[in-house]
Amino acid sequence: MILFKIALLLFFPAHIDFVQTNIKGNTTPASIGIVGDTSDVSVPTLNAYVLGGGSTDVKEALQWMIERAKGGDVVIIRASGTTGYNDFIYGLGGVNSVETLLINSRELALHPSTAARIRQAELLFIAGGDQGNYVKFWQDTPVEDAINYLIHVKQAPVGGTSAGCAVLGGVSFAALNDGINSVEALTNPFDPKMTLLNGGFIDIPVLKNIITDTHYSNRSRHGRHLAFLAHMKTDGIKKPKGIGVDEKTSVCIDEKGIARVFGSQAAYFLLGDARRPETCEEGKKLTWNRKKRAVSVVKIAATPEGAGMFDLNRWKPLTTGTSGYWFAENGVLFEN
Repeated sequence: MILFKIALLLFFPAHIDFVQTNIKGNTTPASIGIVGDTSDVSVPTLNAYVLGGGSTDVKEALQWMIERAKGGDVVIIRASGTTGYNDFIYGLGGVNSVETLLINSRELALHPSTAARIRQAELLFIAGGDQGNYVKFWQDTPVEDAINYLIHVKQAPVGGTSAGCAVLGGVSFAALNDGINSVEALTNPFDPKMTLLNGGFIDIPVLKNIITDTHYSNRSRHGRHLAFLAHMKTDGIKKPKGIGVDEKTSVCIDEKGIARVFGSQAAYFLLGDARRPETCEEGKKLTWNRKKRAVSVVKIAATPEGAGMFDLNRWKPLTTGTSGYWFAENGVLFEN
């Protein structure tokens, strides 16, 4: 075993610090730490998805996920950062172990043990960071296949926060050319920074044609989210939809497509008009007015109990929410 580890270190010199033994005794260069029982377990799991808005994680949302994989092994994946989730999630109770994989290169994403470890998970959580790196490092690799295996075959809960949430939508803002703010997006909805990825990565059926956004009110991202939908509509998506999540807030979606909003701020559910924007092209300011009803918006307040609910299948609130419309005129966002 010692000789094997030395050989592996020579083969992966850039990742010497990250080599450790995983729960099945196989060397996993991506692993940077594990807490809990190092024996693998297999427990029943139930499909669930968590969209985290960033900043402080919502403990109740993570506990909601754990209930759908109780007694199982949790895997955290990220492309930067440390093992901060390990002790935090393990401390919530109800899990066998928590391990963090730092997958910060395609080399690590292609390493067989990385995907194998993800497939062993009963719960997967994608940390925040830079979603551009997630796409560059993980797309079209065994890591992508392993994530989709958890979703479609193992039917395990999968969630993410901030950048980890951004890549969960059927359409995602890939941030391959840096981020974009609301002013830039409304001024030019086909700005080179507007890199939208439609499919071909993480495949969650209930989130098809839905683009997520995070740090929502805190970073005034309402305008860019509307621009995302306008771009999607111009690209031929008939019913572009969006879920915007404030910081300290999580949207938890169960196996029936019912969303509950946990935390302390709010989540926003957007639906684009059936008609295309009046002006949505490269180099021109966005106009999507449609009699001041371009995008319908339902705001659901978050609570620690997740009392606010929204049906993604019928796209309608199941509890009291605040409804209205957003539209853009000559690059300026208006709320109606």
